[in-house]
Amino acid sequence: MKIGYKLAAEAFGPAELVRQAVLAERAGFDFVEISDHYHPWLDNQGHSPFAWTVLGSIAAKTERIELATGVTCPTVRYHPAIIAQAAATLALLSEGRFVLGLGSGERLNEHVTGVGFPDAVSTRHEMLKEALEIIRLLWKGGYRSYEGKHLRLTDARVFDLPEQLPLIAVAASGKDSTRLAAELGDGLFATEDKPDIVRQYRDAGGSGPRYAEVPMAWAPDEHTGAKAALETSRWALTGWKVMSELPNPVNFDAATSTVREEDILQKFACGTDPARFVEVAQKFVDAGFDSLVMQNAGPDPDGFIDFYQRELDGRMRELRPSGGQA
Repeated sequence: MKIGYKLAAEAFGPAELVRQAVLAERAGFDFVEISDHYHPWLDNQGHSPFAWTVLGSIAAKTERIELATGVTCPTVRYHPAIIAQAAATLALLSEGRFVLGLGSGERLNEHVTGVGFPDAVSTRHEMLKEALEIIRLLWKGGYRSYEGKHLRLTDARVFDLPEQLPLIAVAASGKDSTRLAAELGDGLFATEDKPDIVRQYRDAGGSGPRYAEVPMAWAPDEHTGAKAALETSRWALTGWKVMSELPNPVNFDAATSTVREEDILQKFACGTDPARFVEVAQKFVDAGFDSLVMQNAGPDPDGFIDFYQRELDGRMRELRPSGGQA
C-alpha cells in the first residue's frame, strides 16, 4: 500500500504548499498529489496557484517523495503538447519521481480560455483520448504531427525527454473512462470508493496502480473537523456529474447550501480517532485501490501530518481488502 498526501492548491498559497510537501516527505509519505485548477471550488478557499510551478519548486526541495498531478486536463486550458513537455521536464528535474494524472476536466477550470468546454461527456472522453495519443506520440521522440477529430499537432518535438517516462494515471468514474485508463494509461485515478470503477478497469485490461483520495478532516475534536470540511470542502459531496459541470465557485456555493455537518460526518473521517480514519480508508481498499491519498480538509495541516506520522502510517500501510472484496 502506497500512501500519499494531498496538496490542496485551492486552500493554500504556493509557498505553503511547498512547505507542506517537504513536511510530508519527512513524515514518510510516499507521494504528494496536487490539484491542477484555475479556480478554487469555493471562493472562501481563497487560492489556486499554478500547479506546475509549485511542483518544480517541490522537486528542487525534496529528495525522495514522488510528485503527482491529481489531475490535469490536457484538452482545453492546456494543449496536450504543452503537458507532454511540462511532464517530461518535471520528470527530469525530479529524477524520475513524477506521475502524470490526467482527466477529462471540469468546466470550473476549462471554460476560462473562452473557446468553450464541451457539454457532452462523450466528447470530453474523445478529446482526452486524442490528448493521450498526442502525449504518447511526442514521448517517442522526433518531430510529430497528429490530426484528430478535436485536437491537432503540427511538426512538434519535445527535445528534453527522460529515459524513464512518467507513469500516466487516468481519472475515471464510469465504463468509458475506465476503458480509456486501461488502454492508454498506466494507472487509474478516482475519488469515489466504488468497486465497479476498479472492476471495470481490470476487465478492460488495466493492471497498473490505482489511486484514490480518502476524505479526512483532522482537528482536536470531531465537530471542529466537520465544521472545517463543511466550510471549505462540502463540494466533495456533490458527485462527479455536478463537480464537472458548474462554471464558478459561486455556483458550487449555491449547489452545496443544503449540505449539513452530519452529511460531512458520513463521508469524512473527522476528529482524532485513528479507528475512524482507518475505517474510511478501508472502504477504498475494499473497492480495490492500492495507492491512497490522505485528503485532509481540517484546519491544521501540520497537526494532521504529525497525527498521520504518529497514529496512521503503520495502520494505513497494513490495510488489505476485507473478505471477498476487490
